[in-house]
Formats: sequence, structure tokens, C-alpha cells
Amino acid sequence: MILGEKVRLRRPERADLPRFAAWLDDPEVRRHLALVYPMSVVLEEKWFEEQLEAEPALQALVIEAERVGGEAAWNAVGVIGFHAIDWRSRAGELGLFIGEKSLWNAGYGTDATRTLVQWGFRELNLNRVSLRVFEDNAAAIRCYEKIGFRHEGRLRQDRFQDGRYLDTLVMGLLRDEYGGA
Repeated sequence: MILGEKVRLRRPERADLPRFAAWLDDPEVRRHLALVYPMSVVLEEKWFEEQLEAEPALQALVIEAERVGGEAAWNAVGVIGFHAIDWRSRAGELGLFIGEKSLWNAGYGTDATRTLVQWGFRELNLNRVSLRVFEDNAAAIRCYEKIGFRHEGRLRQDRFQDGRYLDTLVMGLLRDEYGGA
């Protein structure tokens, strides 16, 4: 488990898959992801099996947030992880989503990103973390900028969505630019 201020990150379990499928079946959740088609539990099971075979640093992590109500309990709210790592260059590419829409814009994505970035710099010895974000995802862009990610490039008309082409922004953060590492 990897602890943040508001979240903790843990490995997914098979019991998480129905929740993941429900999140990714929602067009609003998928809107800013590279997923176009609805998700099913069967497809999530296939993904889960692939995760088990992946290099440990590339296995996804569940974002959990503590909810207090009667008794404290941790609940899954999203997924985060490194999609790719170039060990020679010490560079990783990050991706995440918050599936619990009621918790959007509540700081969970920011804390999860900060937590994974810090872990990547401190424990994996990464020198650079990058990500891609669609130009119309203003909340995510603000989140990444708050952590210290810089705009590094723009892939013009890289995504077709809702009958129009959108740009994909490339953002990056170097270890020596990050104040928390």
C-alpha cells in the first residue's frame, strides 16, 4: 500500500472488477480516457489477468478514499498507474481516472497523482514522469499544473470525439522540479 494525504493506493482485487466495469461503462467517465467503447466485467477480467502478468511497476493501483460514517472505511474511487516505464532513461508515463463522479473535483485525483509521482521518484528512482491529457479536460490540467507538471507539447487533432477533432496535451515533471521528492 502507498499512502497519500487523502488517499491510499493498493493493488486491485478481483472483487473490484464489477465496480471498475460500472465506472467505465459510463460515457461521462470514459469521456476523458482513451476508451471509446463501453466496458463489461468480462473485459475487466481480461484486463485483470493481463495486469497479473505485467511488470510490477506497470500494474495499476486502486485509489481508495476514506469515508467516515458510523465507522471509518476505505472505498475505491478510481485507478492510477504507470502505463510505460523506460528504465534506461528513468522515465514513466502516468494515467489515472476517478470513477466515483460524486467525488470529482474533491482533490482525490490531485492527491493520488502527487502520491504516485512521489513514489515513482523516491522508490522507482524515476527522473521524469509524463502524461497525456485531452485539451478539453480543464479539471485534470489544473490538477497536473498544481503538482508542477509543465506543458511540453501538443498533439494536434489527435482525438476524434463528439464529431470533432481535439488536441492531446503532453505534460511532464522532472525529479528536480518536484518539491515533494
